[in-house]
Amino acid sequence: MPKSSNNADLENFYKAIGQNVAKYRQIKGVSQLELAQAVGHKSTTIVSLAEISKTKHFNLEHLYKIAKYLDIDICDLLQ
Repeated sequence: MPKSSNNADLENFYKAIGQNVAKYRQIKGVSQLELAQAVGHKSTTIVSLAEISKTKHFNLEHLYKIAKYLDIDICDLLQ
C-alpha cells in the first residue's frame, strides 16, 4: 500500500519546486517580473511567493509555461 503524504511532505515538495524555479530562472538570467509575465501575471507576486513556498504555489499550467520559457524539461522543476 502506498504511503500517504502529510502536510510537511507537501510543503517540502512545494519548496523544492520553488527552489528549482528560482535556480533555473537565475541560471537563464531571467528576472522574477519577466517570468511572471511569461506565465500571464502582471506582477512578481506569484513567482516571488511560490519560489519561497509562502501562501502561493505554481499550478501545472504555470510549471508548463515556466519550463517552456526557460527552455528546460518540466521534470527539472519537479526534482
